[in-house]
Amino acid sequence: MTGIMNNRTGGCHCGAVRFEVTLSDDLKSVRRCNCSYCRMRGSVVAAVAQDGINILQGNDILTSYRFNTRKAQHFFCSRCGIHTHHQRRSDPNRHAVNVACLDGVSPFDFPEVPVMDGANHPNDTGKPAQLAGTLHFESTSKR
Repeated sequence: MTGIMNNRTGGCHCGAVRFEVTLSDDLKSVRRCNCSYCRMRGSVVAAVAQDGINILQGNDILTSYRFNTRKAQHFFCSRCGIHTHHQRRSDPNRHAVNVACLDGVSPFDFPEVPVMDGANHPNDTGKPAQLAGTLHFESTSKR
């Protein structure tokens, strides 16, 4: 495996779900997606190493949502509704974690986030994954 592995902890908004993850490439793999579900959800995610997610508490209150091909599984806390992670459609053995759920990380820490073209998913088109665009964030606050 290439890249830098990085262990992090995180959880949902209400604290009922806690987890630890091993990221595949630290936070260098952050991205968004423009498929119908991700477009509405709006989270920035980072790739998790294979078998790199361990639910420490709250597994019993995690619920999931599947749509369309039902291959991707999106997990969220049934109490506060926060999307914590998902099992990827392109590789069901891998996951991606919502960076906003990682301790000490905010999606606004990234000035640019690539947006993948999930609306034209490679599993549907037979073509390689494509970039749909880039989301830019520029803070106006002075810290």
